[in-house]
This record gives sequence, structure tokens and C-alpha cells, in this order.
Amino acid sequence: MSEQTAVEQKTVIENRFPQAVRKDDRKGYEGYIVEAANLVEFATTIRDEFGYDYLSSVTGVDYLPEGKMEVVYHAYKSTGGKALVFKVQVPREDPVLPSLVSIYPGADFQEREAWDLLGIKFLDHPNLKRILMWEGFHGHPLRKDWQEAYFEEEGKPFKNRWPTGKVYRAEDNNPFNKNVSYPTDFEPEKWEPIAEAAVYENVTSVTQPVDEVALKTDQIIVNLGPQHPSTHGVFRMVVKLQGETILKLEPVMGYLHRNHEKIGERNTFIMNMPFTDRLDYISSMSNNFGYALAVEKLMGITPPERAEYIRVMMAELTRIANHVWAIGFLLNDLGAFFTPALYAIAERELILDIFEATSGSRMMCNYFRFGGVARDLPEGVFEKVKQLVLDRLPRKVDELDAYLTNNEIVRARCEGVGVLTAEQAIAYSAAGPVLRASGVPYDIRRADPYSIYDRFDFDVAVRYHGDVYDRYLIRMDEIRQSLRILEQVIRDIPDGPIQEGKPQYQVRVPPGEAYGRVEGPKGELGYYVVSNGKPNPWRYHVRAPSFINLTAMNEMCAGNKVADSVAVLGSVDIVLGETDR
Repeated sequence: MSEQTAVEQKTVIENRFPQAVRKDDRKGYEGYIVEAANLVEFATTIRDEFGYDYLSSVTGVDYLPEGKMEVVYHAYKSTGGKALVFKVQVPREDPVLPSLVSIYPGADFQEREAWDLLGIKFLDHPNLKRILMWEGFHGHPLRKDWQEAYFEEEGKPFKNRWPTGKVYRAEDNNPFNKNVSYPTDFEPEKWEPIAEAAVYENVTSVTQPVDEVALKTDQIIVNLGPQHPSTHGVFRMVVKLQGETILKLEPVMGYLHRNHEKIGERNTFIMNMPFTDRLDYISSMSNNFGYALAVEKLMGITPPERAEYIRVMMAELTRIANHVWAIGFLLNDLGAFFTPALYAIAERELILDIFEATSGSRMMCNYFRFGGVARDLPEGVFEKVKQLVLDRLPRKVDELDAYLTNNEIVRARCEGVGVLTAEQAIAYSAAGPVLRASGVPYDIRRADPYSIYDRFDFDVAVRYHGDVYDRYLIRMDEIRQSLRILEQVIRDIPDGPIQEGKPQYQVRVPPGEAYGRVEGPKGELGYYVVSNGKPNPWRYHVRAPSFINLTAMNEMCAGNKVADSVAVLGSVDIVLGETDR
């Protein structure tokens, strides 16, 4: 957005909402603070009149010392540009504000998450219930005054970890059976799962007339997962069926939840870098990238040229590794055992060899640092990247394409299945290949460039049918575009330092907020970070594409068959470390 346009927009907003909207004038903060009573009108206005049709992120923040909760929204135009940030502040003892699901359906799971973990209530939300914790969980664990069993201190490193500290076992201070508490009047022995009842309600037997071509069918509920290989981890889909046709599908998650963000707020800033590796454990380097950008915004630093090129190199190799893995497992979900999956995975292993040589680890790389990367490329790695990018990978991608794209079984199982239109994809805040396969050419590397992506010549891959088949094709397209970027990195990478300043063992981050987002392999991976000037982040929130892309699962699956839901889920490409956090 140009400066003049931004000024005009600010003027219109201030004139339209003279008493209800004000600029956030806190040092280091941005955006508008909107009165809760005017939130729906404000959101409708920016969507319909200003074109901010894509609500990317919804983040709850507990400002305990000030006695308030804040919900932060990042809205974008699907045609590209910077964010419009707006916020609502409500009293901490009674945090209630309107839901935006009716305006931005993609807010659904994110509002449920804020309710679950922070206790912020969204009025008129169509399905406001816990999403990552179970109903018998006591309290809202991301609140600043909530303490878990075996709690030691608010911030790391804990005092007993220092050389002069007295080491003890936290369990000794909190004996067995004293580490669990339940909500008032909750008896676990008599518990009946409320969430289950909500999913299963109104399920009745429906008898249909039987003739020469029709059979008697009932409406039934089927659980796919959480222990099932087709759900890609401990993930469950509750499916209401009429015969074999899906009437309704509800994702159920949280089985792997470990309160990643609570741990992240106890860690120091630098301690969170290896912690991000554990989110999308297929795409560690991209996880590092997004978090580094957020903290670098707060610190006001920029990596050296060589470090920027190495970052892009690692991010694009990660995209290729992720996509060949996703294609291999999609084929596995379709029933193509061994050969295609192994064929794809073999190429990923060669990329992991590069990661291991550079970072010391194949999957948990911990390679990025604020202001650069941990170390330069070791001897021989650049030559190996060059050989892969210029020779082997293009050949292997072409072979995979020839083997799969016109395979009659792949096309029969994927074409016309799990359709998500462009309008639906935007409304549900879908990101990455899911969004672009629906005909929306939105790629953060182009729409809101970061790092040095604005220097590279590449096309935003887009397909227009929005089905499983196009979500497969879009990943093939993106692999080729990543190879184009890598060719330019190989050609142009300069010599020089790989870190701004000295090696980091501790950093002081100025007070303020920042949102760092990257176009990860699965979509927009964003980190919202709030610093109060202390060694630990006050707020650390992950905008996880695997989590938000699942919001549209019912839309994609309703009307299809049971077996199709497995293909649809495979085409979304989730990873549970990121979904559940």
C-alpha cells in the first residue's frame, strides 16, 4: 500500500468510527484499537470497503499487570500488500467480545483456541468449545497466572540449573496424585464427553424406500483416527454418514498438544529457536525463518547479504523436501504402496544430507540466528547443492511427473474431489498450496516480500479447480519454481559474513510487538511476538498453517465418500506437531 493510500485509509476509518477506533500509540506497537461493541461493523467495513478479505491471524494476549485481555487481528488483501492490524481490549475478569466467524469463517478454530487457552469468550461463535484441551481441563493454561503441575519458575533458565543452584526433582515438591485439579463440580468418574455429544447430536436412523436401485441406509457416525495411519498422526475426523456419503465432518485435535506457546514464553528468546524446529518437524528451516524475522523486526537488525542468500537456499530446499514427502504420502493415502512414496522420499534424503552437513542435524536443524545463521556452508556443501539443483532434482521431478500426473488411478481418485472454491479458500483463511490450488495466486514471497525474495525471478504457482488433483499439481509446480529460485541463489550468492554482530548466547529485545510471517511449504507460518524488554517473550504465538487449513475440511469433504476424506486430508498436508503445538 502506498503512503498516500495508507493516509487516506486512516482518514476514512477515523471519520467512520470517531469514538470507537483509535491508533495504538504504545511504543513499538501498530494498528487500531477497536471498541468491542463496534468490532463486527469495523471488520465488515474493512472487508467490504477496503478489500481486506483475508483474515490471516487471530491472537489472544494476556496483559496481566494491566488487568486486560487483548485480541489481535492481522487482515490482508488477497491481492497482496501489508497487513491491517486491529485489536480489541476487554477486561481480564470478564473477557467477552463478538465473534467474527460470520464475517471471516477462518476465525473459527482461532477463536476456539483463544477461548480454550486464554478464556476469551466470543459471543455468537457457532461452536465455541475447547479445541486443544479436553473438557475436564481446569482453567485456561496460557493465562499468565495459570501454573502447571511441577511448576518451578516463570522464566528460564531456572535458578536451580545454574552451577551454584541446588538441584532437586520438581516431583518431590508435588507428590503423585497431587498434580491434577479439575473444574468446580467436575467428577472425572462421572464424566461424559460434552464435545462428543455436540458432534453426535441429532444423529437418528433414517429409513429410505427400497426399490430396484436404492438400498436402505442409516445415518451413522464413524471415527477416523486418532490412531490410524491415514490421519497422518494422532488426529481424528468425526464423520456423519448417509450410507457412504459424508454429511458432516468435524476435525478433532489436541492429542499431541503440549502447550508449545506457554513453554515458549518461559524460554528466553534465543532458546525458542530450536524449539520452533519441533513444530513442522518436516520443515525445520522454514520454522526458524519465520521466528527469526519476528524477533529481528523488534531488534531492528538485518542479516548480511550472504546470510540472506543462505536462508533462501535452505528455505527453498525445505519446500522441495516437504513437497516430495507430501506427494509420496498422498499416494500412500490413495493406496499406492511403497514405490511412489519411496521414490519421492529418496530425493528428500539427499536434501537432508545437506541440512545435516550444514547444521549438524537432519530434521531439528536449529540453524537460523537473529541477524543471520549459525555457521557458514561447510566445504563441499555448495557443490552438492549445485549438483542437486542443476542436474538431479529437475530430472527426478520430471520422472515423478511422468509417472503420476496422467496415471488413471490418481486422476480418478483426485479429480473433482474435495473442491474448495477461491471464495471459500479466502473466507476460510486457507494458505499455501491449498489456497493457490483454488485459483488464488497469493504467495507471501510476492504479496508481501520478506528477506531478499523480491530479487528473484519466479512465478506464483496457481491452479483453478480447487480439488485434490490440483493440490497435487500445485506442489509439482512449486518444486519447479523453487528450483528456479535456487538456480539464482547459486549464481548470485556473495562471499562475506553470515551473522550481524557477535555470536548470540543471550539477547535483549526492545519492548513492542512484531508479526513475522513466511511462505512455508504448508502455507503462511506466522509468529506474533510481544516483548516487554526482558529476556523472555511476554507473548509468543504461532499462526500454524496446518491448524488453520483444517478449518475448511468439512467444506471440502461434505458430499464426498468416506474414502475421499482420506485423500482430501492428504492433499491438505498437515503435520501434527504444528496442528496441536
